Amino acid sequence: MVRKYFGTDGIRGRANTPPMTPELAMKVGMAAGLIFTRGEHRHRVVIGKDTRLSGYMIENAMVAGFTSAGMDVFLLGPMPTPAVAMLTRSLRADIGVMISASHNPYHDNGIKLFGPDGFKLSDALETQIESLLEEDLAPRLASSERLGRAKRVDGVRDRYIEFAKRTLPRSMSLEGLRVVIDCANGAAYRSAPDALWELGADVVTIGVEPNGININDGCGSTSTDALCRKVHEVRADIGIALDGDADRVIIVDETGRVVDGDQLMAVVADTWADRSMLSSPGIVATVMSNLGLERHLSDRKLTLERTKVGDRYVIERMKSGGYNVGGEQSGHIILSDFSTTGDGLVSALQVLSVVKESDRPVSEVCHRFEPVPQILKNVRFNGGAPLESVDVQSAIAEGEARLDGRGRLVIRKSGTEPLIRVMAEGDDEPLVLSVVDDICNAVRSVAA
Repeated sequence: MVRKYFGTDGIRGRANTPPMTPELAMKVGMAAGLIFTRGEHRHRVVIGKDTRLSGYMIENAMVAGFTSAGMDVFLLGPMPTPAVAMLTRSLRADIGVMISASHNPYHDNGIKLFGPDGFKLSDALETQIESLLEEDLAPRLASSERLGRAKRVDGVRDRYIEFAKRTLPRSMSLEGLRVVIDCANGAAYRSAPDALWELGADVVTIGVEPNGININDGCGSTSTDALCRKVHEVRADIGIALDGDADRVIIVDETGRVVDGDQLMAVVADTWADRSMLSSPGIVATVMSNLGLERHLSDRKLTLERTKVGDRYVIERMKSGGYNVGGEQSGHIILSDFSTTGDGLVSALQVLSVVKESDRPVSEVCHRFEPVPQILKNVRFNGGAPLESVDVQSAIAEGEARLDGRGRLVIRKSGTEPLIRVMAEGDDEPLVLSVVDDICNAVRSVAA
């Protein structure tokens, strides 16, 4: 079955425009509620959201859908995605929902679904939900006396903060470290600064004044210029940038240099290998991770297992291969000893603990390898299947021939936006740039 609504990270689109409408959100609640109603006990769902204006609309629509299916709804309010996954398990819920479009602008929104184990739903379950969206569900909904109830849950932010703190040794203190935290005006705008302060850090905040439309706007993990400036301004030891739902993190060192997810995974892999904490001798990353990371791990006799893009695919490989560290270059870091999904705050705390214990600057701790020149460009398209074009396929074949085993080429359709992403890497940067430009031009010629 061709998936109509679900992409690589749930359902996503422009708010109040198909598919991200209140009608669809309500029906997703109905369909998911029906699928996860198993047995005669009272079933429950937890719903969190980020700070987008449209979150109110989608939240209320989903409450209507779930309660009509007979599920009780626990409303968390603005909470990070990893907190929703954790609270789904902690509150013994049958399903968890995060209303967010992650790093996208405020006018987009999305729906991410978690099973009772806190993991994102499988492709099979998402396909099952999609099939129900095309049906008349009214005959299968709860009777009047079996309708669900909805209530807001207090104290959930404190639960998440305590959970995050417990990923560090009890004796660990961040006293003496000046930390700038950029919360992207998103879901972690209160929990992340509070957690760092409780651990003893001197905390400077930016991106903590959400107004419904400023999420990810010139701030957060996809726009680090403001964070770099603030690190210089206050002479901080480290800058931490989260995205809108706080499941990814990017670091800025004390010199203002940006550190991506590949370097952060290397920090964790090296540290955990030294401490015999790796459950398998390697980590999992996507096809987008830099070749330099793979070479670095190889030098340490560690493997790099690659998957297609999407943290859900990383997690699937981690589960099947017995790995406890994985992630993406974009800053999704999954540490399965602690979390069932990417957690920007927990990942940042692991880096901070290494900085604190080694008593070395972040610029040294977080520079584990020299990245191979890597070029990534995006081409927007208006429909169709540009990658299937003969001209585009010819350009890709020519690019692979020019690289001739001296680099890698990855071309893919984005799972969250109407973009074709063209990435190449290799030791010869001018060659890599030329290959990417030629393929992008071929895509543009058929995507206009």
